[in-house]
Amino acid sequence: MSVSAKATRRGVLPGFGLTMGYSILYLSLVVLIPLAALLFNSTGLTFAKFWSVATDPRVLASYRVSLTTAAAAALVDGLLGLLLAWVLVRYRFPGKRIFDALIDLPFALPTAVAGVSLTALYSGNGWIGSLLEPLGIKVAFTPLGITLALMFIGIPFVVRTVQPVLEDLERDTEEAAATLGAGRWRIFRKVLLPELIPPLLTGFALAFARGIGEYGSVVFISGNMPMRTEIAPLLIMSKLEQYDYAGATAVALLLLLISFLMLLVINMLQRWTHKASR
Repeated sequence: MSVSAKATRRGVLPGFGLTMGYSILYLSLVVLIPLAALLFNSTGLTFAKFWSVATDPRVLASYRVSLTTAAAAALVDGLLGLLLAWVLVRYRFPGKRIFDALIDLPFALPTAVAGVSLTALYSGNGWIGSLLEPLGIKVAFTPLGITLALMFIGIPFVVRTVQPVLEDLERDTEEAAATLGAGRWRIFRKVLLPELIPPLLTGFALAFARGIGEYGSVVFISGNMPMRTEIAPLLIMSKLEQYDYAGATAVALLLLLISFLMLLVINMLQRWTHKASR
C-alpha cells in the first residue's frame, strides 16, 4: 500500500486518536459521569421509593404542567421561528442587524431577569396584564404564563437552526418551479418544506428539552401552586430544600428519561424525513 493511500485511509486531519481521546474524556467529564452519578447515587433510593414518588399525584401534576407547557411553547416557537428566520434571510430592511442580534437575547439574559420582567408585564397590574384581565385573560400565575416564558427562552433555538438551512437553499429550484406554473404555496409545500422539516424538528426538540428543565424564567410567573402551576424542576428544588434527596433523585430520573425518549423520537423522525426528502 502506498504512502498516499495510507494517509487517505487515516483521514485528512492528523492526530485522530489523540483528538478522539480528548473528546471522549471531555464528554465523560461533562455528560456521562454526572448522569452516571445520578443513576448510581447513594441517597437511599430504592425501587419502592422510586415508584412511590413516580406515582405521587403532585409529581404527576408537575410533569403534566411541564410537558404540556413545554410542548405548546415549542410548537409556537416552531411557527414563529420559521417566520423570523424567513424574514431575516429573504428580506432587507433598516435595523436588520439589530433585529438579528435581539434573537440571541434570551441566550445572554439571565433567566431570573427574564422571569421577573415577564411577571411584571403580565401580572394583574402590569402593562400588558392590566389590559388583558378585563377581557377575562389571565396570564401571570397560570399555565399560559409558563408557556409564554418558555416561548421566550426557546425561540432562539428554532431561529438559529432554521436560518442556516434557508440561507443554503438554492433559489434556482424555486424559480424553476415558478416557471413551470407552480404557485407560491405549492412551491413552499413541495420544494422548501421538505428541506425545512429536519431543522424544524431539531429546533422543536431543543426548545422542548430546554422548556422541560427550565427553572429561572418560570418560577416567578408560574405562581408555584401545587397541582396547578408547579413545574417539575421546582419540585426537585423543593425536595432538596427538605433534604429529601431520594425523592429529588427520583423526580430527576423521570425527567431525564422523558427527555431522552423525546430526543430519541425526534432523531428517528429526522432520519425518516431526511430519507423521504431524498
